Amino acid sequence: MLSAESAAMIRATLPAVGGALDEITTRFYTTMFAERPELLDGMFNRGNQASGAQRRALAGSIAAFAGALITEPGTRPDTLLARIAHKHVAVGVTDDQYTIVHKYLFRAIAEVLGDAVTPEVAAAWDEVYWLMAGALIAQEARLYLEAQVKPGHPWREWTVVERRVETGDTVSFLVRPADGAPAPLARAGQYVSVRVRMPDGVHQLRQYSLSSAPGEEVRRITVKRVTGDGAPDGEVSNLLHRTVRAGDTLTLSAPFGDVVLDESDAPLVLVSAGIGCTPMVGMLEHLAASGSTRPVTVLHADRSPGSHALRADTDRLVRELPDARAAFWYEVDAHEQPGARTGLMDVDGLDVPADASVYLCGPLAFMREVRSRLLRDGVPARNIRYEVFGPDLWLADATA
Repeated sequence: MLSAESAAMIRATLPAVGGALDEITTRFYTTMFAERPELLDGMFNRGNQASGAQRRALAGSIAAFAGALITEPGTRPDTLLARIAHKHVAVGVTDDQYTIVHKYLFRAIAEVLGDAVTPEVAAAWDEVYWLMAGALIAQEARLYLEAQVKPGHPWREWTVVERRVETGDTVSFLVRPADGAPAPLARAGQYVSVRVRMPDGVHQLRQYSLSSAPGEEVRRITVKRVTGDGAPDGEVSNLLHRTVRAGDTLTLSAPFGDVVLDESDAPLVLVSAGIGCTPMVGMLEHLAASGSTRPVTVLHADRSPGSHALRADTDRLVRELPDARAAFWYEVDAHEQPGARTGLMDVDGLDVPADASVYLCGPLAFMREVRSRLLRDGVPARNIRYEVFGPDLWLADATA
């Protein structure tokens, strides 16, 4: 899909551009938000900007896309962009915003690289950008259509019917559509964006997995209160914890997300740590509701049984499924959960079938370690899928 002339130019300049992408994306976001501050109101998460996670994810996606174009000429790596497309529609990205991004991104490239950006270099990277943008626009149009929502407006009001305390820092909100119409279609493993107005008047967004069966009219999201440990606390999670009670209204997007439960009969392995259990419980709820008989292994690691959100639900669902087993690891107080193990998760010796469908969710370092061990045990990479809460830094780190 990339012209031969541009491919040669990208191949020659990718090391220099890739090496400067962190500086480029930093300047890009700084300038864009200074001139277009409205984009921080209900579009970009301020926490991800402050931590640098968003710019690292953007840099990684650009480098990965450009690299794929030159290593696999004649193809367009649309699969690489599926995760980004789902995130975009979940926050209401529209086609015209790609023109805004182009303006500020290419200004930043010119400012950082200076005279090295010749007209030929600029034209080649322009081609890469619009190939990437075009692929995303096409995917996002399809996702909006499938969700039956207007592009840029995936929002709907939901009434909180119950607030349920799960642990000391985790609560679940059970919600139903405020307008009384049927809940939108969803798939097990998907998430919704929650859009809230902060005390300073700015809207902020955060995605939360559906932790209930997706076919239910009453849906559940489970929210862990994020403490910054030296960085700013999570704005959305703390606001939800402080203020939302039964009877209140929440603004949620339609369900999106590309990491969804497959419908095969292959053995299923769900591996999580901390609040990464939420999409896994949603998958278990779906399996139980649909009468699934597939073999299921649930592996979870947490600080302690008391900090393990949805632990009772997990135990119940494992008992309900005819061919399911679970193993839990806790750093402390493992004796409080029958059969639990003390320490960090160790998948060695668990006999994960080579044909299993494996889903991972949790801290990035945890998922990397588990994935490496599974690969060593013969599980094919194509069978292992992962969900990241927030910008996908796995891709960013892989292209660094």
